[in-house]
Amino acid sequence: MMADEVETQTQAGNPDAGAAASAADAGQPAQQDARGPRGGRGARGGGRDNRGGGNRGRRDDRRGPPRGDDDGEELIEKLVHINRVSKTVKGGKRFGFAALVVVGDGKGRAGFGHGKAREVPEAISKATAAAKKAMIRVPLRDGRTLHHDGKGHFGAGKVAVRAAPAGTGIIAGGPMRAIFESLGVADVVTKSVGTSNPYNMIRATFEALKEQTSPRSVAQRRGKKVADLLGRGGMGGAEAEATAEAIAE
Repeated sequence: MMADEVETQTQAGNPDAGAAASAADAGQPAQQDARGPRGGRGARGGGRDNRGGGNRGRRDDRRGPPRGDDDGEELIEKLVHINRVSKTVKGGKRFGFAALVVVGDGKGRAGFGHGKAREVPEAISKATAAAKKAMIRVPLRDGRTLHHDGKGHFGAGKVAVRAAPAGTGIIAGGPMRAIFESLGVADVVTKSVGTSNPYNMIRATFEALKEQTSPRSVAQRRGKKVADLLGRGGMGGAEAEATAEAIAE
């Protein structure tokens, strides 16, 4: 009599337990929860993770191989100057570095750039990337020297560049020498007046190089032949024709 009372109270307090007990007595399986077992829900989640991983793999394949900055072109890189700067903060001093780099292909193209970072290698890489984006083309005579003399001015820096005969070499200071070595100039005479700041010297030198022109470009702009321009300069007809054929950008 006591066992029957306990079973009756259990069924009255928990209807689900009573239904399960009734189903068990009738020999029928109990109805499962509509959400399904936990194992099934975890399996579905694992399937989504696998699909996501496959999508990421396909996106990486579509990107293709990484491209280089200079597209395989070999450039001459010259480190001109490194400056260390410090900033005083609450905990002490915080140091940084600024790098000035000149790059060129040795065939008439050159550029300069500067970069700042907390470490020297990172500053040099930033300066190199900036220099590659700012390269200019300078016409060369016989691929070894400039076509004519020129002057450049930037800030307190003033420079003068002059063409030189074969065998002269590069007569220039440190920052200017790096430019002409990267540019591919073998014979040149330069003079810097005023400041010795490498930044201003390099900017003034590039101002002088931007003004360089070749007889061929002048003849095209004026609608004449190169031999006519050289002939007016005092050359004979045959000599002017030979020189005009030998002139290259």
